[in-house]
Amino acid sequence: MRILFTIAHFFKPDNNGKHASQRKNPQPRIQALSQSLAALHQLFGKSQSIINIAQKVAFPANEHQQSEIDIVICTTQDCHLLNQLLVPSHFYKHHPAQAEPMLLGFECQSVMRDCLGQYDYYCFLEDDLIIHDPWFFLKLKWFSQQAGDQSLLQPNRYEVSVQALTCKAYIDGDLAPRVTAPFQNVRDQPDLKGKIIGMPIIFRRTLNPHSGCYFLNANQMAHWANQPHFLDRDTSFVSPLESAATLGIMKTFRVYKTVPEQANFLEIQHFGTAFLSLIGNQVGLAAISSRNTVSTNL
Repeated sequence: MRILFTIAHFFKPDNNGKHASQRKNPQPRIQALSQSLAALHQLFGKSQSIINIAQKVAFPANEHQQSEIDIVICTTQDCHLLNQLLVPSHFYKHHPAQAEPMLLGFECQSVMRDCLGQYDYYCFLEDDLIIHDPWFFLKLKWFSQQAGDQSLLQPNRYEVSVQALTCKAYIDGDLAPRVTAPFQNVRDQPDLKGKIIGMPIIFRRTLNPHSGCYFLNANQMAHWANQPHFLDRDTSFVSPLESAATLGIMKTFRVYKTVPEQANFLEIQHFGTAFLSLIGNQVGLAAISSRNTVSTNL
């Protein structure tokens, strides 16, 4: 399998900036992108081995799940940290541009369009997302086989901590229905039910399609690129950043995520604890009592 990953990367300190890419300290961004790149090669690349202790030889491992991967990092206006990354430079290709920083997601779409017909999967990630699941693409392929290419499964984004009120929090819960209603009809095939490894599983049309990423098979990418709204640079969903990452796929596909009870079926880590740390402050923590009623603790 051939996989193209495109990553939107930007860093420029700004005292008034609200995004992690505008903080004064570059180290978290360097660590996040370095971990993201390393994980892609370690999980899906061909450099995987198993040590035969008796023979003192390392043999290939996971051959049936290995892929040929290309990673293209899109940057703009020379505002990036590529020269400080903690991975070899041959792990990725650099695609410089002059786009507005919050619109780099569209630059990634342009790169994918120019590579139509060359890959089995076309992927977009923001530069602070890390995959930990080696079965990630096998799950996506299984879902497409069951649901068809007009249905797109998005991963649930999460953050982790050992010092917060909760050890793990999924950060892209439901938006108010009115936010996505202009772009999608969640009543169209609202639930899909299946079974995998003997476990029943439910996929639901999501009120929040945003995950800071998406992963399209070749048929899906070709279909999207053929739509009149492809690369229209519409920024009417939440903000330019979210629009560049999510609006195009929301207009094109029926977007699903697994229900909260099975959120970890397909998931991706968001580096840091910016959202998780809101729990107990701006966000209440719901507690289930012995009578199965829900209360909210602030």
